[in-house]
Amino acid sequence: MASTSTDLLPRGCQIFTSVPDLFFIPEFVFGGLVWILVASTLVVPDNPLGWVMFVSVFCFVMTTLWFFIFACGANQGGIWPALDVFYHFIAVVMYLSASVALAQVTLSLGSVQLFTPSFLKMYRLDIAAVLAT
Repeated sequence: MASTSTDLLPRGCQIFTSVPDLFFIPEFVFGGLVWILVASTLVVPDNPLGWVMFVSVFCFVMTTLWFFIFACGANQGGIWPALDVFYHFIAVVMYLSASVALAQVTLSLGSVQLFTPSFLKMYRLDIAAVLAT
């Protein structure tokens, strides 16, 4: 009698061979990039940019934790596929809302006519952060 594998999700090095799990790499890169770009500018106004920072830090930490859970193979229970879909859905909604908030702040800053070199640098960093989200 041959044994069959009933693994629902990849584990260990197999996470680098499946298409959905390869998206861990862009999540690390772009999540960290948004975090760095927003943190390097003045956080004005506090409320929308605070949300953007929370989303980028939260999703970066959770993706790292999620990656290690998958790499260690602790994701082989029956509920893990549903949790995987749920986490990525929540991450998409949070990143989309952060992107909209950051774009609104960047557009409002663009209407200011004081384009000093330091302001222009922060404005360009905000534009890059919008594109990265």
